Parts: sequence; C-alpha cells; structure tokens
Amino acid sequence: QVQLVESGGGLVQPGGSLRLSCAASKNIFSTALMAWYRQAPGNQRELVATITSGGSTTYVDFAKGRFTISRDTPKNTLYLQMNSLKPDDTAVYYCNAIYLGFNYWGQGTQVTVSS
Repeated sequence: QVQLVESGGGLVQPGGSLRLSCAASKNIFSTALMAWYRQAPGNQRELVATITSGGSTTYVDFAKGRFTISRDTPKNTLYLQMNSLKPDDTAVYYCNAIYLGFNYWGQGTQVTVSS
C-alpha cells in the first residue's frame, strides 16, 4: 500500500508560479511510473506530465515549456514546477503512481489562477 499526499496548491495571479509536491509513504521511485494529472470543473481528469523510474520525462502539449516534473528520491517526493500560469490551468492537481501493478492516487491539491 502506498499513500500519496499532495501540497503546494493555492491562488496565484496569471503569469505566476507554483511548485506542487507529492510525498510518497515509501520509496517507490526506483520502480514506479509517476505522473501528475489535473481535473478542471466539468472536465475529465487529464494527464500533465510523467517521469519514469529511469528519470525520463514526458509532457502534454499545454505543459511543455512551462511545467517541469522532477523528484527527490531520498525525500520520496515528486514535484511539479509550474511557471507562466494561465487561468486555464485552474484545476485540482493529482499525483499518481503506478507501482507493482497497482494504481495509486493522492487526494489532490487545488490550483486557482486568477487576478
């Protein structure tokens, strides 16, 4: 069993930055596929970025050049650095882990981009 706890969300003005964190309850990064998703009101949950156990990263188009996924293995923590935020980035952001065949989700953290 793995618990994922997100933090770092909040209210930010357009053009601003936020760094989201996802603390895992144990060291899974060496074998897990980690990802960030988001869900805006009335929309389906959508993928934002992934990082493999080997450290390779992928981003969906809206995240390229603005968002960076990273991890700190000794701290069992996944990050999402978000820059140049837009109102359309407003959503609940979720941490996800695919680990030993199981799919784990955090509870989500709200990001609101508004002036």
